Amino acid sequence: MAGAIVAAGPDAEFAQEQETASGGRIWPSSGAAWWALTVIIIATFLNFFDQTVFGMLAQRIKVDFGLTDEQLGFLGGPATVIFFVFAGIPLARLADIYPRKFVLAGGMAATGLVMGLGGLAQGFAQFVGSRMFLGAGGSAHAPASYSMIADYFPPKKITRAFSLLQLGFIGGSTVGVFVGGKLIVALAGWPDQTVFGLHVHNWQLILLGQAALGLIVAMLLLTVKEPPRLLAPVSKAAAEAPARMTSGQRLLAFTGLDAAKAIHARGRVYYPLFIGLALSAIETFGLAFWRMPFMIRTYGWDEAQVGMVMAPMLLVSQLCGVFFGGFFVEWLARKYADANVRAATILFALVTVCAIASPMMPTGETSLAVMALGGMFGLAGAVPQNAAIQRIAPNEMRGQVTAIYLFMFTFFGALGSFVVGVVAQRVVGVEADLWKALVITAGVLLPIATFAMFMGIKPYREEVARLEAEGR
Repeated sequence: MAGAIVAAGPDAEFAQEQETASGGRIWPSSGAAWWALTVIIIATFLNFFDQTVFGMLAQRIKVDFGLTDEQLGFLGGPATVIFFVFAGIPLARLADIYPRKFVLAGGMAATGLVMGLGGLAQGFAQFVGSRMFLGAGGSAHAPASYSMIADYFPPKKITRAFSLLQLGFIGGSTVGVFVGGKLIVALAGWPDQTVFGLHVHNWQLILLGQAALGLIVAMLLLTVKEPPRLLAPVSKAAAEAPARMTSGQRLLAFTGLDAAKAIHARGRVYYPLFIGLALSAIETFGLAFWRMPFMIRTYGWDEAQVGMVMAPMLLVSQLCGVFFGGFFVEWLARKYADANVRAATILFALVTVCAIASPMMPTGETSLAVMALGGMFGLAGAVPQNAAIQRIAPNEMRGQVTAIYLFMFTFFGALGSFVVGVVAQRVVGVEADLWKALVITAGVLLPIATFAMFMGIKPYREEVARLEAEGR
C-alpha cells in the first residue's frame, strides 16, 4: 500500500506478533512496550540519581580536595562533556543502525564502571578523568531510549509515554536528594577507608555502590525486546545507496553530518528550539549543582536537612509537572497546532520567575519551595519539548537528530555549574554571597531562552502542517 509504514529485516518476524493500529502501521504489543518503558525508566533513574547525589556531595568534594569554586564548577559540568563532544553523535548513530537495547546496555555498563573509578579517585585530576568518561558512557542513553520509545508507541500515545519517562528523572532526583543526604551525613561519621591500597573518603563509598547498581541495570536492559523500526518506503535506488557508500562516506554518517544538514535545511523550526533549550539548560544544571553549596552557605543547612525538606517538595512538584505537562499540551492542542512549542514557551516564562526569586527568599524552606515550583514548570516544559522534536525529526535519522538536540542540552547544561562558579568567584567574589551568582545567571539567560522558544512557535506550526499534508 502506497505511503504505508513497513518493517523490514530481522524485525519483521517480531512485527507479526504486534497489533495493527490505524493508518496501516504495525506497533509492538502493549506488554512489550510497557516493559521496555519500565526498564528504560529504571536506567534513567540511575543516571539522574548519580547526578543528584554528586551535586549533594559538592561542598564536601570542595573541602576534601581543596578546590576553588571555579574548579568545583568545572568538575560538576564541563568535565562530563569533554568525551561527550566526541562520542555522543557517533554513539547515537549506533542507535540508528544497531539494536538499541545493546547500545543502552553497553552505555549503562560503561557508566557503572566509570562511577567506580570516581569512587577511587585520589584527587582533582583523577576525579575530572572519571567524570569525562562518565559523560561518554551516558551519551547513548537518551538517543537510543527516545528512538526505541518512538517505535514502541503510536503518535497518539507517545506524549504520555514521554511523560512517564520523566518518572526516571523524578525518582532519581527526589530519591537522590533524600537518600543521598542521609547517606552523606551518616557516612561523615565513618573513618576514611583503604580500598585496593587507595585512600577513599567516606563519601566515595556512595559512588562505589552506584557502580554496582549500574552493572545490574545494564543486564536488565538486555531483557528488552528490540521493536521494529517503522520506516517510510523508499525507492530501490535509495535502498541500495548505503551499499555503494565509500568508507569515507560511512565515516561521515557516524559524525551526524547528514542529520546536521537536515536540521539546517529547516533551521527556522529547529534553531529556536535548540537555542531556548541550550540557554535554559545552563541555568537548570547550574542551579541543580550549586543548590547544596547555596543552602550550606546561605542558610547553614546540611545535606540531610536539605534532603528531608526538599525530597517531598520535589516529589510532589515533579509528579505534578509530569502530568501537568501532558494535560497542558493536550488542552492547548484542541485549539493550536503548535501546542508543543506554545506550551514550552509559557512554561519557560514561569521557570524564569521562579529561578530569579528562589535565591532571594528569606528562609531555606521558602527558597526550596520556590525551587520546587520552578522544577515543576521545568519538567512540565520538557514533555512538549521532547514531543516537538520527535514529531518533526525524520524517522530514518531520529536518533541522530535527538542526539544533536540533547547535545545542546547536555553540553550547555554542563557549562552551567562552571558558569555559576565563575560568576560566584570572579563577579560576586564573596563565598557567602553565592545566591547573587544564581540570581545573575537566571536573570540574564532565562529571559533570552523564553524569547527564543517564542520565536519557534510559528515555524513549528508550519512544519507540522507540511508533515500532515504529506500524510505523516
